[in-house]
Amino acid sequence: MDDQKESLKKIITTLALKNEEIQNFICCLKQSLENLEANSNRVQEDLESEFSSLHAVLDELKEGMVTRIKQERASRTYELQAAKEIKDSVTMAPAFRLSLKAKASDSMNHMMVDFTHERSMLQAITFLPVPATPEIHVAECQVFDNTVTVVWTLPEPDSKIDHYILEHRRTNHDGPPRAREDYPWMVVEGIKETEYTLTGLRFDTRYMTFRVKACNKAVAGEFSEPVTLETHAFVFKLDAGSSHQNLKVEDLSVEWDSSGGKVAVQDIPMMSPKRAPSARVGRDRFTAESYTVLGDTMIDAGQQYWEVRFDKESKAFAAGVALRSLGRFDQLGKSNASWCIHLNNWLQQSLTAKHNNKARTLDCPIPDRIGIYCNYEEGDLSCKYDKMTKILPQ
Repeated sequence: MDDQKESLKKIITTLALKNEEIQNFICCLKQSLENLEANSNRVQEDLESEFSSLHAVLDELKEGMVTRIKQERASRTYELQAAKEIKDSVTMAPAFRLSLKAKASDSMNHMMVDFTHERSMLQAITFLPVPATPEIHVAECQVFDNTVTVVWTLPEPDSKIDHYILEHRRTNHDGPPRAREDYPWMVVEGIKETEYTLTGLRFDTRYMTFRVKACNKAVAGEFSEPVTLETHAFVFKLDAGSSHQNLKVEDLSVEWDSSGGKVAVQDIPMMSPKRAPSARVGRDRFTAESYTVLGDTMIDAGQQYWEVRFDKESKAFAAGVALRSLGRFDQLGKSNASWCIHLNNWLQQSLTAKHNNKARTLDCPIPDRIGIYCNYEEGDLSCKYDKMTKILPQ
C-alpha cells in the first residue's frame, strides 16, 4: 500500500512538473506572438516613414526644377519680345535692311531630365539583410601590458555595415562561456573598424572571453563564436601585515598616514606570480625610516610585469623588488639584494635607479607611471617609463 502511494505521489509530481512546463511554454508562445506583432507594426511604421521622407525629397526636387524652367521661359520670352520690338522700329528701306536673328532660342530641351539610372536604383530598393556573422582571428589578437587587441573579419565584404558591437567577459575557465559565469558581459558599442583595443584592464583572471557582432542601420547579426584569450593574470595586492605603521595600506594602494601625502598608488599585475602566505600582522612590520610595504606574492619563476601609478604631489617613493625578504630597518635599493626606481620630489625632481646603496640618475621627464619587468630565469630586471626601457643597476 505504501509503495502504491509512493508511486502515485511520484506520478502526481511528474504531472505537476509537466503541467508547469506546458504553462511556461504557452506563456513563452504568447509573449513571442506579442513581440512579433509589436515588431511588425514598428517595422511597417518605419517603412512608411522612410517612403514619406523619400517622397518629400522628390517633391522638393521637382519644385526646384519647375521653378528653374519657369525662370528660363520668362527670360527667353523677354529676349524674344525685345528682339521683335527692335525689328519693328528699324526703317525697312533697301539701304537699311538688316538680317536680324533672335539671340534667344525657343528650344527648352536642355532642361529635360533622364531618371533611367535613378529609376533602376529605386527599383533595386529592398529590405536590409541581416549582417553576416564575424569571425575573430585568434592568431592576430594580442595581449600585452594592460591591453588586449581583438581582430575580426566578415565572410564577405558588406558596405551596409554601420558598426560592430564587442562583448568581453573575464573568466578563469578556458573554452566556451559557461552558463553560470560569475562575471557579466561588458559591452563596447559603435566600433567602426574590424579591430578594437581594450585599454586600462586589470588582468585578475586567467582568461578573457570575446565575441563580436555586426550591425547595419536596421538590425544586428549573430554573435561570433566566443574566443578565449589567456591573460596570464593573478591578483597582485599589497600585504598590510608587512607595512610600516605610518603607512595606510589597501589592496592596491598605499598612503602616508600621518600627513596624508600620497606615496605609491595602484600596482597592476600582468603575469602570474605564485602567491606567498601573508606574514602575521606586526611580526615583520618595517620600522624606523624603512617606510616599506611588501606585495603578497612571491616571484620564483617566469616573466612578471607590474606597474605603479603615483600622485603628482608625492614627495618621495620607491618601487622595486628584493631577492630575499627585507629586514625591519632595510630600504629598497640600499642592500645588495634589492633594486628600485626612486622618485624624489622635495626641492628638485629627480628619478634614480638604486641598488646596493648606489644610485644612477635617469635623464628623463617624470613619468605618469613606472612599469617593472622581471625575467626570473634569465635574471633580467628592467623598468619602463615614457616609452623607454632602462636596465636597473647590476
